[in-house]
Amino acid sequence: MEVEEISKVKQKNTNGHAEASGKVAPVDDRSSTATAKAATKGKATRLSEHIVEIISDSGEGAQKCGQSFGAIVAQMGLGVWTTEIIPAEIRPPARSVAGASGNRIRIGSKRISNGGNETDLVIAFNEQVLMGRVRANELKPGCTILLESMWRDDRRIAKTYTDAVEQLLAAGYKVVEIPMDKECRKVVSDPRKGKNMFVLGILCGLYSLDLQTARDQVVLTFGKKAAKVIESNIALLDAGYAWADANLDFKYEIPGAKSTEPQIVVNGNTALALGVLASGMEICAMYPITPATSTSHYLSEAFQEVGGVVHQAEDEIAACCFAIGASYAGKCTVTITSGPGYSLKQEALGLAVMGEIPLVIINVQRGGPSTGQPTKTEQGDLMTAIFGSHGDAPKVVIAPGTIEECFYSVITARKIAETFNMVVVILSDANLASSQQPFKRPVFDEAWLAPPIDQSAIPAGAKPYDWDPKTGLARRFIPGQPGGMHTLTGLAHDENSHVAYDAEINQRAMRARSLKLATLQKTLLPPPVFGDRTGDVLIVGWGSTKGAIEEAVAELREEGKKVSSTHLTFIQPMPPGIKEILAGFKKVITIENNWSDSPADEMIDESNRRYSALAMLLRSRYLVDVDCWSDCRGTPLKPNTVRKVILEAMA
Repeated sequence: MEVEEISKVKQKNTNGHAEASGKVAPVDDRSSTATAKAATKGKATRLSEHIVEIISDSGEGAQKCGQSFGAIVAQMGLGVWTTEIIPAEIRPPARSVAGASGNRIRIGSKRISNGGNETDLVIAFNEQVLMGRVRANELKPGCTILLESMWRDDRRIAKTYTDAVEQLLAAGYKVVEIPMDKECRKVVSDPRKGKNMFVLGILCGLYSLDLQTARDQVVLTFGKKAAKVIESNIALLDAGYAWADANLDFKYEIPGAKSTEPQIVVNGNTALALGVLASGMEICAMYPITPATSTSHYLSEAFQEVGGVVHQAEDEIAACCFAIGASYAGKCTVTITSGPGYSLKQEALGLAVMGEIPLVIINVQRGGPSTGQPTKTEQGDLMTAIFGSHGDAPKVVIAPGTIEECFYSVITARKIAETFNMVVVILSDANLASSQQPFKRPVFDEAWLAPPIDQSAIPAGAKPYDWDPKTGLARRFIPGQPGGMHTLTGLAHDENSHVAYDAEINQRAMRARSLKLATLQKTLLPPPVFGDRTGDVLIVGWGSTKGAIEEAVAELREEGKKVSSTHLTFIQPMPPGIKEILAGFKKVITIENNWSDSPADEMIDESNRRYSALAMLLRSRYLVDVDCWSDCRGTPLKPNTVRKVILEAMA
């Protein structure tokens, strides 16, 4: 990247986004190496929040460093949201612009609900992965960059490195070179396996965090390793902390208050896995797929402790069929996947709908179509979740909006699946999957569990599909119940489960399966409105965009703007009261991470414009002129982006 190109990026950031508090001004001189003792030793600049990035090549431990830093910050009583930076390739070439791997950590004195805007400080293990973040416009103008300096002494790379540093300085960034490799060699023989803990120590020193808390976190992180490994990582942590104190002339402090209630810090996939445990489900059947796989990793370690089983099938179809079979036998089962796997499961899901077999399926969405962007976030599977099967196959669709909601959504899904004998789809995404956030430690409630399986004899004359004419519900028959023997296939059937092609019977069966959605809808509450119930603009969202939307809306409301938002958790069926909420605003806009055509495009007009998924659903159901704004860049939505969309709509 040329100097003038970086300058353009800087100018674009300055013009396009409001600067957050706690910014670091660029240095006046061109010195790029910190050699002086800390001029402000013992004093720290107080901030309300900061965004930090740790980036490296894959395999250098930047993600683990960020996760540990987030956990330490949370234990200190600060708000935190971590977001993994994952390259598209599993193992990209070393020192490549597209190969940045790491973590982005937003910390603040108050609760943090999303990843925030541009980065204030970044620690990079080489200049090439750093350039990837610059070109992606992820760094704030004047951002402080702590950069591994070992490349300056490598004759093959020195020119590339020094050119990059000069370009960054010319663009106004503050670059501080750090001899990570040299300092780590004082502790371990292979710095590649130690830089991440050295960097963790630097960050703890920079942000005035308690060193003993950090040591305890290192012990927890490497608890399964040998004592020697734990000792060396603590030594690296201490070395980084001491180096920062001795060599950096700036330090920060973000005040926080420790929670009076126990909290946990987990990512969305772990929260889903914990929800599976808490719901009482005993079987998870899945096939590994990014970004859903870590859910099964957690369950593989913990599930057996409560009598659960993780079954890794030979493919996605087999995993779904295994789950359906287990559920039919009486065990409500969960199958976990991502977009491509969900598509492969569609025919089997139709079987579960036809047989009215309870099943929970979690789809951790990613960028598509096809292989698409397997490590990037997107909300592109909503229509597939609702309408994807052949024929009319009604399913419940739930979309958690926070990491905490990921946990509770599984408990809710299991309850609905077994109460209504339905397929329940949970739509998470890659943003929630890999982001961490502290929330109140759940206290187990026996009401989360389903009642024991009914093995009593079936009353004489009872039918396997004795649909209630008002609700569509029927008693669930479990194999082995005396008097309950019947044959089940995927063919159309009557109340006795006999294959039936009669027109009236088929109509009656489809009506019963559809009525279940209406019956569930009658039990739901209207979605809450964030802000006033009337105003100029209403933003409607779903899934992981919740935090960014509500932060932007809150900021604009403080400025006197008449804007509110509502976030949908249940998307099929939609809860009551939505039409009345929409009617209270002059303009309604959905904001989503999926595709929609822009009216600004030359070829687009009202006769051919494609709307985003939720906008289409709202427009068709409530006959309201719902506009939309969407984004498919694969990155989590930023509050400043939402702010800009709202202001443009109001203008």
